[in-house]
Amino acid sequence: MACVGSPQRKGSTEAGRASAGSGAGSVSAATLTGALREWWADHRRRPLPALRVLLSELWVFLRESTPEGRRRRYGDVEYDWDFSVNTTSATVGWRDRLLGVFHSPYQPTEPALFHAMIESLTVNLAALTFIDLGSGKGRSLLMASDYPFRRILGVELLPELDRIAQHNIQTYRSPAQKCFVIEARSGDAREFEFPAEPTLLYLFNPFTDAGLRKLIARLDVSLRSQPRTVYVLYHNPLLEHVLHASQQLKKIRGTHQYSVFAADGERAKVGPEDADRKSP
Repeated sequence: MACVGSPQRKGSTEAGRASAGSGAGSVSAATLTGALREWWADHRRRPLPALRVLLSELWVFLRESTPEGRRRRYGDVEYDWDFSVNTTSATVGWRDRLLGVFHSPYQPTEPALFHAMIESLTVNLAALTFIDLGSGKGRSLLMASDYPFRRILGVELLPELDRIAQHNIQTYRSPAQKCFVIEARSGDAREFEFPAEPTLLYLFNPFTDAGLRKLIARLDVSLRSQPRTVYVLYHNPLLEHVLHASQQLKKIRGTHQYSVFAADGERAKVGPEDADRKSP
């Protein structure tokens, strides 16, 4: 059933956390020591190049921790003023920002680009579940509710960001809202159990190379066992090669800002643009 009728706003549940990926993996990844241990396991085969990248990221972290750096991060706050929510990166605590160095730094999607990406999909959104893995404070969940998705689900590794997302879901009000079945879960998105239903999966570059490979492998297994319509909207596709290696997904369009993949057999349903079209 599409998202119509009375608001039904959800938060995390024990069952939800389990299906999103609980246990030692998610708990470890949400701690600094656990994140460092996972990072080393992913990069120990090429330690020197990885160390150079890590030191560069830590330098950015220190630079952005200054008062001037924090003022720059407030540049994404206009959406929050408009809807009385807290999705800006400026208020993320130092610990969660440091964890982002080892996973993926929190950055909310720019609203105009999000709407442009969604509206480029000439599909029946009411038949799809919108899933954001690495959903942070939930801005993309809120913006997705402007469209008649069947339901909306976000999974976030860091408990504090998930807590803020749940509060945002409860307080968000917009005259444009069309979907009210919105859920935020805390868990390790790399262990996500994909629901057996038509899906639009949104990824804002939320994983390392190893993490994205693990996720896409799980999606491939899910699609082989239960073939269905699945689209992947990949914003800032720095690791697009991982999706190209999938045996179940094919690229159907792309710009320098995002790529769209679909389960094989669904490519004809997305519109006339060529997969290799570039933005001006």
